[in-house]
Amino acid sequence: MLKEKLNTEQRRQGERQILEKKKSTENVIKAASLVKDHLSKFPQFRHYKRNEFHAHLNSRRGNKLTLATKKYVQNLLKLNMEVPYGPEWAAEEKIKRREMVAEEACYIFVHEISNEASELKGKNSICRCVGPIVGFVHYRFVVEEEVPVVYVYELQLEPRVHGKGLGKFLMQLIELIACECGMGAVVLTVQRANRLAMDFYIRKLRYTISAISPSRVDPLLGPEESYEILCKTFDHDAQAIFEAAQDSTADT
Repeated sequence: MLKEKLNTEQRRQGERQILEKKKSTENVIKAASLVKDHLSKFPQFRHYKRNEFHAHLNSRRGNKLTLATKKYVQNLLKLNMEVPYGPEWAAEEKIKRREMVAEEACYIFVHEISNEASELKGKNSICRCVGPIVGFVHYRFVVEEEVPVVYVYELQLEPRVHGKGLGKFLMQLIELIACECGMGAVVLTVQRANRLAMDFYIRKLRYTISAISPSRVDPLLGPEESYEILCKTFDHDAQAIFEAAQDSTADT
């Protein structure tokens, strides 16, 4: 009887811990999602001035995009992703159009500006720079495998601004936002056919193919899937889940 009572109490204690952890994770996600402008914590990332290119960054939500901005996002997605997705693009495009306008969709847009406009009046000046959008990152705060993460849905740049360091700059910002908001990892999906993107994340940014990616879950059937799930973790719990049983960061 005593042993049975102890087992029951241990089980109840375990259930309470699970519920408490779940509630804590939900609160972390909710707090992060309520922040209106994640750039506010990182004013040094408001402007980008490298490689003879000058830009201003700002934040928006998917349900607040103007009609012109929605059209821009749709066109850039089609330009950059139609080839990597191949025959899957027609169906995928419909999904992306729904995703892009969701309230939980967080955006950081990159606006190209002139050299003169890029000069700040002071360290804490409010920038009124106006210029054409040349790219964006779309991310969300979600629970993945019971871990709070930033999931990068899209990182899209116009071809003419490739090679200027913008992609790395934006991903560094996303990682800072993730850590600031208490996320365990940054997670993203990449089409296997998009060799440049795979190389960018794995070789240059040191992301790894996650343990939850199809090729890791089932080495026999996984490679038949058209995508990989990549990650970069920031704490032990996330590492144990997303990087478990990995022996290499090499592209498969």
